[in-house]
Amino acid sequence: MLLFGLLLAAIGCSGAPSPLQQSASQAAEMDTYIVGTDGQYQPFSYVDSDGDLQGFDVDSMRWIAEKKGFSVKFQVIEWDGIIPALMADKIDIIYSGMTITPERAEKVNFSEPYWEVNQDVVARSDSAITLDDGAAGKAIIGTQSGCTAATWIDQNLVETGKMPSSQLKLYANTPLAVDDLVAGRIDAVMYDDLVLKDMIANRPVKIIGNIETQEEFGIAVRKSDRQLLAMLNDGLAQLKADPYWQELIVKYKMK
Repeated sequence: MLLFGLLLAAIGCSGAPSPLQQSASQAAEMDTYIVGTDGQYQPFSYVDSDGDLQGFDVDSMRWIAEKKGFSVKFQVIEWDGIIPALMADKIDIIYSGMTITPERAEKVNFSEPYWEVNQDVVARSDSAITLDDGAAGKAIIGTQSGCTAATWIDQNLVETGKMPSSQLKLYANTPLAVDDLVAGRIDAVMYDDLVLKDMIANRPVKIIGNIETQEEFGIAVRKSDRQLLAMLNDGLAQLKADPYWQELIVKYKMK
């Protein structure tokens, strides 16, 4: 009887793993990708009051990862260093409202576009400055270093001689630019419309104009990561066809 019990135990040990063992094994084998993101880009990606990363892009990335069978870890990086971090293998994916541009596409590969933005220009509520004043170089304009607003100002105002380069003030992030605007140290701030609207909520700041740049956002990966890009594109297509996509748009007040 004792021998029979030992045989059963041995069979049990050498048989198929339990569901719990399978789950642990699958988790151990699952690929993990580090996703670089901007921690002050609400509603796309931001750190909340509890120190947790939230946002449309964050939730989208988690959904795609679950559907495609990989795991993700997020890393907040200053914007002007995010592509260098990708190229140096410090991160694997950039999913943080990155505009697809020819200059960036020379360094990275982009997914299919998933969102479109334009640029807003804001000033203090008591200011008489206009969009025309800014275009004529009669204002100090602030924006985030490395962003498309900075590129637009440089190409359309500075390089054309309409605005001295000294009147373009660059910041590590746009909230710092808005703080300087409120304090009266600069005259205007230019940035992505949806994000800037959120930043100026309940602050003595008003929108004085919009510039239709029709920028498209994409997920960025290294040129060599073609298989990863294909997986992200497939996951993004699945997400946009799923009701969860519209739920995210409502959740983060995207429209």
